[in-house]
Amino acid sequence: MDYSDISQLVATDMQAVNKLILDQLHSDVVLVNQLGKYIIQSGGKRIRPMLVLQVAKACGYQGNKHIDVAAIIEFIHTATLLHDDVVDKSSLRRGKDTANQVWGNQAAVLVGDFLYSRSFEMMVDVGSMKVMEILSSTTNTIAEGEVLQLLNCHDATTTEQQYMDVIHSKTAKLFEAASQLGAVLANATESIENHLAKYGMHLGTAFQLIDDVMDYQASTEEMGKNVGDDLAEGKPTLPLIIALQRSTGDDADIIRNAIESGGLENINSILQTIHDTNALDYAIDIARSEAKLAITQLEYLDDSPYKSALEALSWICIERTS
Repeated sequence: MDYSDISQLVATDMQAVNKLILDQLHSDVVLVNQLGKYIIQSGGKRIRPMLVLQVAKACGYQGNKHIDVAAIIEFIHTATLLHDDVVDKSSLRRGKDTANQVWGNQAAVLVGDFLYSRSFEMMVDVGSMKVMEILSSTTNTIAEGEVLQLLNCHDATTTEQQYMDVIHSKTAKLFEAASQLGAVLANATESIENHLAKYGMHLGTAFQLIDDVMDYQASTEEMGKNVGDDLAEGKPTLPLIIALQRSTGDDADIIRNAIESGGLENINSILQTIHDTNALDYAIDIARSEAKLAITQLEYLDDSPYKSALEALSWICIERTS
């Protein structure tokens, strides 16, 4: 199964999600419409809302609330992107100028706030206290992850565990919520719900690990953002943490100084050290382990094309180049 096969399984539902997203983006404030549509329509595979749809179907769900929940998940994700790009001073995402680059930081932050508030309006319409509890807790955890990442920036003493704590909160938590909510909507057993939540957490962790690997190996065109952005921002992601741990002398000093000061002045030397220390292979191996752990959580589901799609998605997340 490739991604197009996975998408085809829920193509009609995804069309409904996309329509709902556009409908819910409507505002009497023109700038909200313009900026919201720009970021929502700027590409991306919609993996998080896809998870809601696939898991709901895998659990035998027959209703239509999964459409609403999938759209909410995408709104929350998009709001985090808008805020991320402002915090990181990013100018490129998915091969296009970021919203803050086009409209400025103030507009990007405020429209991000609009997307958050609109998503909470939509949660009320779903009419499930458990859905609201999961999504409100998830949004809070993501915000905590953002703060943790900010604290780690320019800190060359950041450990692998501290890095993992950040990606569990900042990225994997939304994957977890998307998977768990598909099960909740289908009234799956508590055991199935917990296994699918763990599936999402492991999948999201693998996804972010590969994202951080690609910052040091993909071209700008493949990555859709500026290569080396993490280094320029002084972010100690796993490849950099491992390279620093495994290097000595000048090589270690260069990496340490790059983290503490930011900037790309010594990127070629740092890339060479990352290569020499097998730091990327180390991170990829961790991602593969996470993908395998995700798949083990699916053993408790009945066989179906949707279960197969969830298994395939685990491998696609670590084999992607964008």
